[in-house]
This record gives sequence, C-alpha cells and structure tokens, in this order.
Amino acid sequence: MAEFKYEIVEKVAVLSESSKGWTKELNMISWNGREPKYDIREWSPDGEKMGKGVTLTDEEVVMLKKALSERDI
Repeated sequence: MAEFKYEIVEKVAVLSESSKGWTKELNMISWNGREPKYDIREWSPDGEKMGKGVTLTDEEVVMLKKALSERDI
C-alpha cells in the first residue's frame, strides 16, 4: 500500500463527538503536499487515527452549501 502524507492546515469545526471520544471534524487538509481541501472525517481522541471521510474542493463546498440552503435546514 502506498504511503501518504497529510497536514491539517486549519481545524474548521468539530461537528460531533462519539461516546468513545472520536470526533467528526471539518478541516482543511493538504494531502501529499497538494493544495488544501475541505475534509470531513472522524478522528481518534489522540488525533493519530482517522476514519474514512470525504474530501471536497472549494467549488464542491459552494455547491453543498447552496444545496443545503435550498432545503431550509
């Protein structure tokens, strides 16, 4: 399996926390030295382990925001 590197450039928000202390977070992450993207995933309490997540470009975040605002949430 190929090794990858990441850097959390900015912690934007903690969206929730599980009973075991894992947090679902929205962060700006640079993957393998690339331009940072928005990233939503769960992190262990010590920040060493991560769950599966989704990474979004600026354009995708704009579309998501628009779609959610149209739903009157």
